[in-house]
Amino acid sequence: MAKAPVLTPRADDFPRWYQDVISKAELADNGPVRGTMVIRPYGYGLWERMQREMDARIKAAGADNAYFPLFIPQSYLTREAEHVEGFAPELAVVTHGGGKELEEPVVVRPTSETIINDYFSKWVQSYRDLPLLINQWANVVRWEMRPRVFLRTSEFLWQEGHTAHATYEDARDYAARIHREVYADFMVNVLAMDVVLGRKTPRERFAGAINTLTLEGMMGDGKALQMGTSHELGQNFAKAFDTRYLSKDGERELVWQTSWGTSTRMVGGLIMTHGDDNGLRVPPRLAPVQAVVLAIKGDEAVLARVREVGEKLAAAGVRVKVDDRTDTPFGRRAVDWELKGVPLRVEIGPRDLENGTAMLVRRIAGGKEPVALDALPGLCPKLLEEDQALLLRQSRERRESRTVEVRTTAEAAEAAAAGNWARIPWADLGPEGEAALAEQAATVRCLVAEDGSVPRADDAPGTVAVVARAY
Repeated sequence: MAKAPVLTPRADDFPRWYQDVISKAELADNGPVRGTMVIRPYGYGLWERMQREMDARIKAAGADNAYFPLFIPQSYLTREAEHVEGFAPELAVVTHGGGKELEEPVVVRPTSETIINDYFSKWVQSYRDLPLLINQWANVVRWEMRPRVFLRTSEFLWQEGHTAHATYEDARDYAARIHREVYADFMVNVLAMDVVLGRKTPRERFAGAINTLTLEGMMGDGKALQMGTSHELGQNFAKAFDTRYLSKDGERELVWQTSWGTSTRMVGGLIMTHGDDNGLRVPPRLAPVQAVVLAIKGDEAVLARVREVGEKLAAAGVRVKVDDRTDTPFGRRAVDWELKGVPLRVEIGPRDLENGTAMLVRRIAGGKEPVALDALPGLCPKLLEEDQALLLRQSRERRESRTVEVRTTAEAAEAAAAGNWARIPWADLGPEGEAALAEQAATVRCLVAEDGSVPRADDAPGTVAVVARAY
């Protein structure tokens, strides 16, 4: 009888494969409350690397980190009508604390525009205080009816940026800068994901925003995943919270604002973009462990050389893990690292020592070959960069090969149902066609210009709608 595969094949059941990877690669478990998750150390290590890379880019864009309370007075959310309407179905509300009923219910943070604006209205007095650029790393709660680990959970981790500016143009340009220099740069150059940059239609726009910029990634099954958004809030929240500044002309003016965020949903996107039937494939620039050095047997000479190779790889700038757990069968350890998607495995046993070589196994490009032990520190960094480029190329080729040009709403719906993306002129689709697509489980993921840039307005000439089914 053939041995059952460790993971459900993607072609047989993609959602089941996704759950298998999360379990077998030890990324996360379901939490005790429906819709929550426990992120295990290896999964959290991926998130920590994402945080580190993102945080550096956010700070380079001029924003500083701060922290605001988890509990928000319910009355704050009611000040901006569209905002509260958009979030009302997802709110978790606390009515009792300390054994008695609260005077005013408090909402567990779904997003922080309201509470941050309350403090912006205190901190901003003059044009000299602008721009005010704040970012927060936190957890948020949005009660999820159809949870899926990392993709849709009732509690998740994220960063949320909030800014105040003196002019519309400054706010607009900063939202675009975050979209391009922080999010797109990270997703393309670190996550190796070929995301499409565009603007949301009014139907899909963030509640309370005047414009939402998005980054959409194609998953391995052809569905879209929204990887991050950057919003122009206009003066909607400034009016609600009376956030004003004294201009150079001595006038009290309302500020213009932005907010922007990415979350642990990116871990789900990473799995579904790069994973294969053997588990994860982690982009080398992201990987907490870029190379693992495995001792095949517990021979003292082997163990000593394994540790020496680990030290030399670390000195060469490789994030390395030494696996000398020879009380666990080698085959099981090799499969575990394969599932976790570590880019390189360096396997050393007694025969390898005799030959002065190690078996180098490449998780991303595939294949294995003996390599001289002394050559490993110089070779591994080069292979890691090759594999990083390969993952991005594969992501781009998938999107390009599974994107079709159409002219009718019916053709767009048909393409989405077949697991593809469709591009249709917005002039041919329009709000009516968008509504019809929604009835067939397809959505306009974003609007792009014909040349791939982000259009400044929904009705700009040549604007194209990207249509797909989505997570």
